[in-house]
Amino acid sequence: MQADDHPDVASTRAPSALASPIPGVALWWSDLAHGAEEVARIAPWLSAAEVARSARYGTAALRTRYIAGRATLRLLLGRTLGVDPSAVPLRRGVRGRPELAGGNAPPDFNVSHTRGGAVFAIAHDLPRELRIGVDVEREDRQLDADRLSRKFLTARERSTLPGDDADARRVRFLRYWTCKEAMSKATGDGLIAPFARLDVDTGATLTLLDGPPPYRPDAWRLHAIAAPPGFLATLAIWRRDDAVTPASRP
Repeated sequence: MQADDHPDVASTRAPSALASPIPGVALWWSDLAHGAEEVARIAPWLSAAEVARSARYGTAALRTRYIAGRATLRLLLGRTLGVDPSAVPLRRGVRGRPELAGGNAPPDFNVSHTRGGAVFAIAHDLPRELRIGVDVEREDRQLDADRLSRKFLTARERSTLPGDDADARRVRFLRYWTCKEAMSKATGDGLIAPFARLDVDTGATLTLLDGPPPYRPDAWRLHAIAAPPGFLATLAIWRRDDAVTPASRP
């Protein structure tokens, strides 16, 4: 059975395609606002491990959000692979980064959630040595940009923050953050990535200027994603020196 032939797919809240900044990577947006009936329809797509993980969330809202996000990912990957969403061979890779098991050079993918929605990215036609990462943030997310900038931004980046407008500094910090978080998700490093040593230019184009291996500028391309109004999102593309990654956990 193909993914689009599955009886539940047609009734599922469909993600919206986003304009991709480059060929070979498809992007989607979902607000994950699934009702109880929708969640009941799509929950069977999840694996036993995913169901167990959803049960560990402390509130019904968080459980619903996780199930909706995971089912949407399975729906999109199922369409890409031509299989039922429940048959998508998802597994945890290095440091928990989701990946597809088996197959010949399966497509790379990445997901980012924030309050109000999620961005899904699938590299359906990129060379094997390229990996992708995405991050999305709400523009109105409230945080202490000055304190966080001292911890996560380079001196040059901090010098670009608007000096007389706290709200503008916060939004500029969030743009830097989506770039660095997207890169850390491509490598699988997550929050152990050297954020304070990744020097990003957010001018006319997003560009990594400097960073330690594997964050060398020549190995990275950054692209702003045309997310819905009120959101900032970045796509990071990493060219690995070695396409062979450490063994993954099933």
